[in-house]
Amino acid sequence: MLATLVASTTWIAAAQATECPRKDALGTSRVLAVDAATYPRVGLKSFPQTLPLGDHEVVLTFDDGPWPATTPKVLAALARECVLATFFLIGKPASEHPELVRKIAAGGHTIGHHTWTHRSLKQIKPGETEGEIDHGISAVEMALHGVATTTPSTPFFRFPGFESTPATLDFLQKRGIVVFGADLWASDWNPMTPKAELKLMTERLKTAGRGIILLHDPKAQTAAMLPAFLRYLHENHYRVVQLVPATAKAVAAGAEIAK
Repeated sequence: MLATLVASTTWIAAAQATECPRKDALGTSRVLAVDAATYPRVGLKSFPQTLPLGDHEVVLTFDDGPWPATTPKVLAALARECVLATFFLIGKPASEHPELVRKIAAGGHTIGHHTWTHRSLKQIKPGETEGEIDHGISAVEMALHGVATTTPSTPFFRFPGFESTPATLDFLQKRGIVVFGADLWASDWNPMTPKAELKLMTERLKTAGRGIILLHDPKAQTAAMLPAFLRYLHENHYRVVQLVPATAKAVAAGAEIAK
């Protein structure tokens, strides 16, 4: 019941946010509802399937937050352009900064999951992997809704370092949780200037033409680069797609708004 309500609320927030008060802003062009039955694993860097995006459509995703020094800057840049993204949060910093988790959600963004401490699930004992995943989910849910549940209100997950195993993939698929890879990324785990990161991103996007983009909101260089990247998207006629979990009530809520 809680998951359906939250999903519906997220859909409504996303749909409303497409009506941007700034006419010259990039904006969010459409909302895409994603379900695990149709898209259990997406992102061509890791899987053979990705989301059904059109030419010049992109999905912005941010990993490893929340981080007080940089996440607010990322949120401010997105808000200025009326852009909605998906944040894959680590449980431990989410538990330390619950107000920032709620700020991300209040901005209409989608919140996914990224384990408890970002340990590689390939490098820890198989018996510990499920606990690392569930502890992370529980911490984010507690920060967001005040309920420590291992049932995610948004069933989206990304593996740290994309390091999945057959067992962990099966574990998530059985629970109806969509696993996200990426179609292209900023390589912002490598130190570089914001200008260099912008050049790298725009060149990769020109080649790909569309896709799920991975960035990291705790990276200062990414927070500094983001306003220019959003301007580039706008000036080059890219369209941002917002992701939400597919539920009957969420889709119905969005259809009602669209009338």
